[in-house]
Amino acid sequence: MADQRYEIRPLGPWTGPVTRNRQSGSAFRAPWSATLDLIAKETLLLGARLVVIQVDVTAADLRRDGMLRANARVGFPGVKVSFESKHGPLTYATDEYAHWQANVRAVALSLQALRAVDRYGVSKSGEQYRGWTALPSGSPSGQMTADDAARLLAGYADAGVTAERVLSDAEVRRAAFRQASRQTHPDHGGDGEAFARVTAARDLLDTSAGAGR
Repeated sequence: MADQRYEIRPLGPWTGPVTRNRQSGSAFRAPWSATLDLIAKETLLLGARLVVIQVDVTAADLRRDGMLRANARVGFPGVKVSFESKHGPLTYATDEYAHWQANVRAVALSLQALRAVDRYGVSKSGEQYRGWTALPSGSPSGQMTADDAARLLAGYADAGVTAERVLSDAEVRRAAFRQASRQTHPDHGGDGEAFARVTAARDLLDTSAGAGR
């Protein structure tokens, strides 16, 4: 799609439930290129211009064009697919299948199925998408907590940096924010909404640390 782009970014901490007995995904016979085409088609119909696919890799595993390097090693198979739509920001996450590409395929097929609701006249204003409206954080109310903020920054930091260290060590927190900023700042090809979230997380943690002194 000429007027749309998609890119892969590091997943960060997985905040949803973890599937214990994942399906193999062998029923999905389509090649990866067909999955990307389907994601592009379905999200473009929803008004998306940038589609972010989050995968459990590091920033070093990504090419300049936002795709994975050939030797990239994906850990946890869960994925998140996020985009701005005519119904607001939407995020779809799943770890139902044992391979990350099968999980992206599952999201693409789910979007296709949701669109079918409109086709048969059941929905007139996108009600079927509202359950996936993206919240600013993992908390049920959408209000970011200190734990949410620490997990967010830790997800962009070096391997071994935990949310607990981000909470307790100001230097680790500053380093985690610098790394998060480099990966999300729009001037470096990042997403403005993601940059706003990591900045809000930094500010919240700095304020909490100041209140605790």
